[in-house]
Amino acid sequence: MLVLSIDTSGPACDVAIVEDEAVLAEAKDEMVRGQDARLPGLVDETVRAAGVTLSDIDRLAVVTGPGSFTGVRVGISFARGLALALGKPCIGVTSLEAALPTGQQGSAIVLLPAKRRPPDISYWAQRFRSGDAVTEPEEIGLDALAAELKAHPHFVYGDGLVALEDALGGANIHPARPTAARAAVIALRADPDKMKASPVYVRAPDAALPGGKRP
Repeated sequence: MLVLSIDTSGPACDVAIVEDEAVLAEAKDEMVRGQDARLPGLVDETVRAAGVTLSDIDRLAVVTGPGSFTGVRVGISFARGLALALGKPCIGVTSLEAALPTGQQGSAIVLLPAKRRPPDISYWAQRFRSGDAVTEPEEIGLDALAAELKAHPHFVYGDGLVALEDALGGANIHPARPTAARAAVIALRADPDKMKASPVYVRAPDAALPGGKRP
């Protein structure tokens, strides 16, 4: 099965073509904004590098967040539109699922930074058991997270976790970031009816409308 996968949920535009867990081609441009302008060209370049055409694609995968509000919208809109045009299913994978390494065993928690500025440090979090998600993504504060991990140890994977390492006194934390390639591998075996490409925001966006109102 051939999967085209997209991740614009973070500070990059990331595309991969995967066939039966083998990465045929992948490309990643680091960028905080402008994914909407770069994504179509990057998809075209990656498809060409893989030596396939869009009509060869069996399904699409897209990282659905949590992450950048605008980035999540860009990736999902593009992936769903392309899937509709091709008549193929589109699989949604959370950014936390897309960061968990293949073959992980035991209890694990994946964490990505939500609020980075002290004292309001928080993380997006999702818990797993032998690779399967057992909770939905949520936002959790540093103190609550540190208390949970001290009471119930987990394998910890994620990015931007220096503050957590300090709070836990040097806990064994494994660096991990979401990738389009990992999302594609998950999508290979996913049920399209159960993993739909819908945005996972967890909380309201930080942007405000004129007058200070939240959207």
